[in-house]
Amino acid sequence: MKNLEFENNIEIGLGIFTVPDIASILNLKYSKVNSLLNEYWDKRFASIYGEKYSWKVHNSKAVSFHTLVEFYIFFQLKEVGVPTQKILDAHSELSKLFETAFPFASSKIINKMNCVGKRIVFEISENEIINLDSTKQLNLKFIKLFAQNLDFDKNNIANKFYPLGKSNSVIVDPEHQFGQPVIKNTNIYPQTIYNLHKAKESKKFIAESYEISLKQVNDAIDYCKSVA
Repeated sequence: MKNLEFENNIEIGLGIFTVPDIASILNLKYSKVNSLLNEYWDKRFASIYGEKYSWKVHNSKAVSFHTLVEFYIFFQLKEVGVPTQKILDAHSELSKLFETAFPFASSKIINKMNCVGKRIVFEISENEIINLDSTKQLNLKFIKLFAQNLDFDKNNIANKFYPLGKSNSVIVDPEHQFGQPVIKNTNIYPQTIYNLHKAKESKKFIAESYEISLKQVNDAIDYCKSVA
């Protein structure tokens, strides 16, 4: 297997996501994100690969966009009771098969997840199947919807995320503003638009001031309300 490329240093284009960022963007509880990131990514995964998946930013832990995506899949598997070691083993095996440090961010893997009762199945090929037994039924719709809200690059690895779906213009793109949510094709933060809206500025004025559409203004407001 070729050497895996890990993302554990600040680098333009990878994104910078702290624990509060992950919790907000993925709509997960802060306490669970903090606990899982510390215990599994920086301890259990690091012990397997000899590399961490995070770095420090002003005394805060931060990860790349690919780890953000993988975290969601990992979280869903943990929530339905898949034993941690089974997830780690599957991640390690899939890393070898697909030669990537981020197999749970690959469309080839996400789109091949299926459920048979309480068993989660990764159908890699006709001869390659990885099974994970859980204690509860996985709602596969959550993961399929998550996958639909991702864009993938030529290597089938996630490179953009639409938190409210692709019909909404707010996007998480590591190539823009270090991955913080922005209005698509701009560097405008939704919060900037929302603050003006809360200050009683008209939507028409906001749209004209920032040279964006009324739909983009509404999308920014909807996003900010969803994470409030």
